[in-house]
Amino acid sequence: MNTALNPGATLTSHRFLIMAAMLATYMQAMNISIPNAAVLYLEGALSMTDDELGWVFTSYIAASAVVLPITHWLAGKYGRKAVFQISITLFSVGLILDTLATTPLQFAAARILQGAASGTLAPLSISILLDELPPLRHGHIGILWSVTALLGMLSGPGIGGWLSEYAGWRSIFYISLPLAAFIALTMGLYLKEKKAEKSPPFDFFGMAVFSMGVIGLQMLLDRGERMEWFASPEIWAEAIASVLGFYLYIVHVLTKDEHFLHKDLFKDRNFGVSTVIFFALGFVLLPTLALTSPMLEELLGYPAHTAGDITIPRGVALVGTLLLTWSPPARIDNRLFVIVGLGLGIYGNWQMLGYSPLMDGWPVVLAGATQGAGLGMLMPALTRSAFSTLNPKFRSEGTMFFNLSRLYGSTIGIAIVQIFLFNNTQAMHLALAKNLRPYRIGSDEASSMSVQGLAMMNDLVTGQAAIIAIIDQFKILLVALLIVSPLALLLRKPRPAN
Repeated sequence: MNTALNPGATLTSHRFLIMAAMLATYMQAMNISIPNAAVLYLEGALSMTDDELGWVFTSYIAASAVVLPITHWLAGKYGRKAVFQISITLFSVGLILDTLATTPLQFAAARILQGAASGTLAPLSISILLDELPPLRHGHIGILWSVTALLGMLSGPGIGGWLSEYAGWRSIFYISLPLAAFIALTMGLYLKEKKAEKSPPFDFFGMAVFSMGVIGLQMLLDRGERMEWFASPEIWAEAIASVLGFYLYIVHVLTKDEHFLHKDLFKDRNFGVSTVIFFALGFVLLPTLALTSPMLEELLGYPAHTAGDITIPRGVALVGTLLLTWSPPARIDNRLFVIVGLGLGIYGNWQMLGYSPLMDGWPVVLAGATQGAGLGMLMPALTRSAFSTLNPKFRSEGTMFFNLSRLYGSTIGIAIVQIFLFNNTQAMHLALAKNLRPYRIGSDEASSMSVQGLAMMNDLVTGQAAIIAIIDQFKILLVALLIVSPLALLLRKPRPAN
């Protein structure tokens, strides 16, 4: 490779820019899930209740999803180097604020800042890769970028578990600071500024009302349980904002020719069906992690680093299957990969329904690996289906919305399973305690037991109730995949690539 690939740049700068872009992709993805195996430490340090745990993930993902669509407009108007440097700076500030937080709301605010800054890092990183790599290698950028992002997301719990166990929970955020410093220094030294000659157009009204609908819905789901749902004026305000935002966006789409997401996108059947299934994939991908680590640590008594290690096979299976099925032979119908991927994902979730307090880590490893293999097959298969029949002029918008659907699926999925987990745990605790007969003696004789004995019995009932509630949440994820599975039959056979 010579310096002509990027005129004016040395071979060293070329390599450093590629390394920095890949590290930025990995870092922003890793920070989605790295707190996952440290939830016990976060709960203790921040006095965080079980129903607030979802904020650790949803605040970051939702903020990232809101900022992502305006990345190319920002880069075109202000320059990609300036936007990248500001983003990496704000991301670093968010990391520091994470470590300084003393309450759940402070921590959620820091994660929102961190997530908003991360929303520009991934798309700008792939843009830099396209500039730095020769055209002959552009076909491989998609898989390189996807695998890097997935490795970041799936390795996060393992890294977070080890760090929180041996260096304290704050270290899971400190570890990204040297990476951010290297990325910022490299981009500052070697990245050439690039902006559009003319300010690019952007549908701010469409994006604003669409974001208002999504944010209102997210806040309603995140805060509803704590605020006693519609007994609270706050929840009413968030519900009205969500309905109004989506209503205004639909009217905007139907009455304007140019808008945030072109309506012709949704006229393509393959794209529409694939996007719905991709949303369901996101609905399952991160919520499974958000349920598994607390179950392993709080209910089964595994230390944080072991809980993180148990999730690694799921990631290995997901990335391995994605690499194996990324470019299948043309003679194999792509719809077969979609159907098999859904089948493996469903079977993996069905295996999770057999979890119990008496199991060791192997059922979690096997179920996770099966589900991971299915999701890893689905990702490239759905991408091929979505864009095989889509008009090329909509591919940029389509790529953005396609990836947004997975992000929105994850953040809404985490919020929903947290709501049902909290409610089901309470309901099962009441149901089990009501019929409690210690040693087959009437529960009215429990008054003669010591306070310590009652506390131990309550802990036992609570643990049993929580396990049942978590299994019920895996049922929700299973049902989500079952609901979208018939849609695979609506996919058209993709036409051969040109």
